[in-house]
Amino acid sequence: MQTQVETLDGLTRRITLQLNMAEVESEVDKRLRQLVKTVRMDGFRPGKAPLKIVAQRYGGEIRGEVMSEAMQRGFAEAARANNLNVAGHPHFDRGDGEAAFTATFEVFPHIVLGDVSQIKVTRPVVEVTDADVDRTLETLRKQRLHYHAVDRDARTSDRVHVDYVGKIGGEPFQGGEARDFPVVLGEGRTLKDFEGQLLGMRPGESKRFDVTFPDDYFAKELAGKTASFEVTVKSLQEPHLPEVDADFARSLGIHDGDVTKLREEIAVNLRRETRKRIKAKVKEQVMQGLLEVTPFEVPESLIAMESRALLERAVNGLKASGMKRQDIHLKAEGFKSQAKRRVALSLLLNEIARSQGIRAEADQVWALVEEFAQSYEDPAEVVAWYYQDADRLREAESLVLEDNIVNWVLERAQVTDETVALEALMGDI
Repeated sequence: MQTQVETLDGLTRRITLQLNMAEVESEVDKRLRQLVKTVRMDGFRPGKAPLKIVAQRYGGEIRGEVMSEAMQRGFAEAARANNLNVAGHPHFDRGDGEAAFTATFEVFPHIVLGDVSQIKVTRPVVEVTDADVDRTLETLRKQRLHYHAVDRDARTSDRVHVDYVGKIGGEPFQGGEARDFPVVLGEGRTLKDFEGQLLGMRPGESKRFDVTFPDDYFAKELAGKTASFEVTVKSLQEPHLPEVDADFARSLGIHDGDVTKLREEIAVNLRRETRKRIKAKVKEQVMQGLLEVTPFEVPESLIAMESRALLERAVNGLKASGMKRQDIHLKAEGFKSQAKRRVALSLLLNEIARSQGIRAEADQVWALVEEFAQSYEDPAEVVAWYYQDADRLREAESLVLEDNIVNWVLERAQVTDETVALEALMGDI
């Protein structure tokens, strides 16, 4: 088969090939004769239809299949013969003659790793303190906030349930009436002037007052207008935080109710989360640094494929949350920048692993899976779950490989340790 290779812009190449039409016709004839033996056609017993009639009916379809296969096979042979590392799928075009066609495609870039010693990384150093444990306990208490009914004047942080009717110019308006509407005073989830009028009211008390909607109110038909409200407080409840005691500890999985054990477990979890956050921050800096010191072209075909994959993932996520497909207006183009970075990093990391002989060792993969499993109730079951599925295990292997590459870079990069408070670290990612 005759071939010609052209270099177009960037990573794009074009191969022109000439098919051996004698071989194509021979294969078409062979397949038609095989089809004759089994084909069912009106007016003929199975396998008894004349070759000429079968060719009239199915010849075009079979010829198209044979031509397509010949082009694919010819392209693959030409790519191998010319040492072309093809990225993505080729686009085929028929040439001037029946036997001629072209395949336009991209090749993988030749990546030359840049000067890793120029990469700068700031590594957070964090100590989990008793104060961090106290803050976490306070957060856990707030998550279990409950309310008790009281009979007194309403104060900030109380929860009131109210009936209200609002009118503008003496006429009701949409959204201006509710029954048993809950308001936590001070949260700011209702209009400040409305909420402020509820302070000092008692259960069973009614009140009339005016409220002016802000000029930038989300309901444009109400913006800037003044409404007259009649409000009745149905109930009043004050907030209560649970005490950090045995019952509280048991509610968080400490079966014997030992508060000291609870604090120790919180500290362990905070340290685990701290390690994850530090690792993520360092890894992000390393990846960005690698891209900056190693510029190279990224195949557009791979970017397009990754963009479509990210789009599909986003759409599936939105559908899982309850959105209908027709209401999702995302496009692959919106993911192009993210896709380009992901593809570039994948190509770069593969090249570093290949050129530097970096691998994911089996014991490292096991250790990572065990670390994942520690946050679950039955770690052994989670470990088994990973090792029962090759795809899940490959994901763990990829993470280990990335970690090994990051460590390889850190040994050569400019790394500065910086002491950071836990609160700052947790709010930084």
